[in-house]
Amino acid sequence: GFSRGGWIGAEMASKDCSRLSKMMLVNAFGIKLGGALARDIADVYYLPAAKVTRMKFHDPKNDPRDFKTMPARAVARVALHRETTVRFCWAPYMHNPKLKLRLSRISIPTRILWGASDRIIKPSYGRAYAKAIPKARFKLIPKAGHLPHIEQPAIFMREVRSEEHTS
Repeated sequence: GFSRGGWIGAEMASKDCSRLSKMMLVNAFGIKLGGALARDIADVYYLPAAKVTRMKFHDPKNDPRDFKTMPARAVARVALHRETTVRFCWAPYMHNPKLKLRLSRISIPTRILWGASDRIIKPSYGRAYAKAIPKARFKLIPKAGHLPHIEQPAIFMREVRSEEHTS
């Protein structure tokens, strides 16, 4: 699972792993690490879009979306996706207060991949995520931000296919 999908995957696995053999989380969110007023995850709805892009990508030129040239229908779809994220992830912001404690229930090998340049959800967050899951292994992907599969597809796929994750 990527980002929010990683959160969903972690929630599912923390409830029941009986139908799962392994899991991969990529720049996932969903847990709270800091205190009540600490921001573990940048507020992507408050910050200017250009700054969010700089935080999301190692190199902002790797952003595949150019809203100025995209068809209106595609831009509307992005807006709808953002609205859906807000509906599910706003209160509390981008986490389930109970998930961090439940991660210890995950009994399957779990690989956590993280873009080394992610400034929306920093690598330290990913390391903490991995530490909370008993059979998790953490791996940084260099020169990648929040979307390592977009910025470093060859390295990303090598990690996905690696033997370390399949055993």
